[in-house]
Amino acid sequence: MREERPHYLGHRQRLRERFLKSGLSGFAEHEVVELLLTLAIPQKDVKEPAKEFLKRFGSLRGILDAPFSELQEVKGIGKVTPVALRIIREAATLYLQQKAEQETTLASPEALHSFWRSRLGGLQHEVFEVAYLDSGYKLLREGVERLEEGTVDRAAVYPRRVMEAAMKRGAASVVFAHNHPNGSVQPSEHDKTLTKALVLAATTLQIKVVDHLIVSADEVFSFKKEGLL
Repeated sequence: MREERPHYLGHRQRLRERFLKSGLSGFAEHEVVELLLTLAIPQKDVKEPAKEFLKRFGSLRGILDAPFSELQEVKGIGKVTPVALRIIREAATLYLQQKAEQETTLASPEALHSFWRSRLGGLQHEVFEVAYLDSGYKLLREGVERLEEGTVDRAAVYPRRVMEAAMKRGAASVVFAHNHPNGSVQPSEHDKTLTKALVLAATTLQIKVVDHLIVSADEVFSFKKEGLL
């Protein structure tokens, strides 16, 4: 007697066929999560874990931004799936950076905000990054560097180190960005003092500071827009 084929295999196949035909158009969000989970969990029905993920983290973005420890608390997920989800997230971030380097200028506030929120908005610890741009506000090749990675309270950034990196790359202008994991994008006194020091150092070297952004998952604060640059 032939062993009955698990029902979830047919469901997986149908999801993949739909995706190949029209991308994610028409997919419910839980189906998108299911499709991702099939890549990491080959021998199990992933419908319930997908729904539990959404119930717990609220959205696909919430799932991809969630800490490893919280992802592992979902029943049936194990240790491999959180790593796979982080790989997917980091690969998407790298794709967006490389696409921006090839196609996009960061001259508009909208482009800047979208770019940095996608990179830093979901991080659970504070980091400071700088984008190196040419004279047309286009990202130089490998044009984003993470200079410091600190605690959730602050990141230590040294203007001299930042400017040395900009000069080495031949940047005409720079954008600074860091995140506030607590959700508030209002600048601290340290943020304001650091920005003044960075602008002073850049002006001395005739490098233009386009903006300094503070981002969270949902908001962006622009030093330029608020007249602090």
